[in-house]
Amino acid sequence: MVAPNGARRGKDDHLALPLTAEELAATAKACHQLGAQALHMHVRDDEGVHSLDAGRYRDAIAAVTECAPAMSIQITTESAGLFDVPAQLACLEALRPAAASVSVREMARDAALAARAYAVCAEAGTQVQHILYTPACVAQLQAWYADGTVPQEMRDVILVLGQYATGQPAAPAMLPEFLALIAPLALRWSLCAFGPQEHVCLLAAIKAGGQVRIGFENSLGPEDGASWADNAASVAAFLQQATARGHILAPQTDVPGANLREPT
Repeated sequence: MVAPNGARRGKDDHLALPLTAEELAATAKACHQLGAQALHMHVRDDEGVHSLDAGRYRDAIAAVTECAPAMSIQITTESAGLFDVPAQLACLEALRPAAASVSVREMARDAALAARAYAVCAEAGTQVQHILYTPACVAQLQAWYADGTVPQEMRDVILVLGQYATGQPAAPAMLPEFLALIAPLALRWSLCAFGPQEHVCLLAAIKAGGQVRIGFENSLGPEDGASWADNAASVAAFLQQATARGHILAPQTDVPGANLREPT
């Protein structure tokens, strides 16, 4: 899965960071041609600020679908410090997307509305990918499975290594503890990693049996070099590293992620 822009970065960070529907579509096409199988979509308003507007999502989804019709699209309901749970719920209700990433810790700000949000997704057939930042997120998800807030069949998660807020970069050594925490839940997991060791962390995720999400939302370049020219250049560099280690890009499935697997 490619995450080409995120909620915070802009053209001042990298001129090739896509903000408009047209730019997202061009990025999606270039990355899909290389092997990226899904797009993690953020949309922006006219000022370039993170948005949960359903109309903007519809326009961007249409543009991407036209350019890369076989590419799966996942919207995000992430607040980025701008939106509350009612706004996140309203986005899901209005859009009823095929797939959405949903932050457990953000939904926990209003447990009653969280239950409604997951129910809306279940009714719409939305493939929910739970965002897990910390052990507390894992514990909350486990509690919600137990009390029925989250349907048992919603087993997709994305583990987040590193943080924007604290400036803490991701490192592969962070992954084993996270995997131990989620092991009892039998989850289908993907990984994203913030910082210059993004690709190294993603290689560790593949080796551990996970799926991966890559892109300018998480890193603009490696720790030992200049920024990548664009998202497609990052995808190409990562796939080159993965295939050099014997990993295989498997056929596209409905599991979020780049769908790389260990050699057999």
